[in-house]
Amino acid sequence: MDTQENRRTEARLRYHWPVWYGDSCGQSISQGQMVDVSSAAAAFTCYSHDYCPDPSQKITARFSVPCYGDDDAFEMSSFTRMGNVSRVERVNDHLNRVVLQFWEPLDFKPGEQQQSRALTNVAAWSP
Repeated sequence: MDTQENRRTEARLRYHWPVWYGDSCGQSISQGQMVDVSSAAAAFTCYSHDYCPDPSQKITARFSVPCYGDDDAFEMSSFTRMGNVSRVERVNDHLNRVVLQFWEPLDFKPGEQQQSRALTNVAAWSP
């Protein structure tokens, strides 16, 4: 039984797509893989032997997010966001999971676009 309160204020969009990240000066750029994203934060994995940021470090991330249309098609929208690393978790001997809090939120809620589309489809269907 999960007694921990869910503090998330927004649904996350879970997907796997490349993300490029580096220090705020742009001197060191590495590639990771997106785990999930909201309008305020993103989580991605990176190899532990590559450059992996530390908690509270300021980094810049470049990534793309699928934006869904009414016909279940989607386009990828690209973003660059600076932020603070709030957490780094060890996944295994080779991977770390990094959580980045954006300084400037995205202009939409990626995890809620599928929910609102599903609700629209349910409302449009009638027996």
